[in-house]
Amino acid sequence: MESKRILIVEDEAPIRQMVRFSLERAGFLVSEAEDAASARVAIADDRPDLVLMDWMLPGASGLELARELRSGDATRELPVIMLTARTEEGERVRGLDVGCDDYVTKPFSNSELIARIRAVLRRALPGGEEERIECDGLVLDGASQRVSAGGEPVHLGPTEYRLLHFFASHPERVYTRAQLLDRVWGRNVFVEERTVDVHIRRLRKALSPHGFDHLLQTVRGTGYRFSATA
Repeated sequence: MESKRILIVEDEAPIRQMVRFSLERAGFLVSEAEDAASARVAIADDRPDLVLMDWMLPGASGLELARELRSGDATRELPVIMLTARTEEGERVRGLDVGCDDYVTKPFSNSELIARIRAVLRRALPGGEEERIECDGLVLDGASQRVSAGGEPVHLGPTEYRLLHFFASHPERVYTRAQLLDRVWGRNVFVEERTVDVHIRRLRKALSPHGFDHLLQTVRGTGYRFSATA
């Protein structure tokens, strides 16, 4: 079973390191961000399976970031657990009201935190995207989020998978970089348009050994298209 990716958003380095150590021992893949701005970049560049964030962050608070994630098309279903020293019931209700999936108060035990993460991930298993998309031997399985080409697995990062899934779901249509950012990354994630080009190159590189890189076509002066037709 593929390891789940957790993004820790916490401005205190000792806490980040402690939580990271515990999660990695439990078999998770972990990345870090120290504030909301760096969290946005991390989510856009390599979408995690779950975000574990502190309430009090420099700049935008964890509550504001959670609200932002819930309003974005590409991040609406991204599981979020709030990690905070705030214990008042009213504060906890605020966190849940903006869309957080769970709320863990400090101090906490590592075993409880891991159990809560696993519970949220179980609830977040794909339900509505279990469709199977196939194009000339390239197969996307929505339930497992795996891709195969001629029966051989194609190894993609989360962003490349979402990009390929979007293209395969909308074949023969040309999309500008701005449109792809809006539809794949989300309206409220602010990244440069050249980010699209970087992930297109990565996706083509992954598909190339299997002979499917030609499906991603550059439309000069406009953007990109997914097509089995030359």
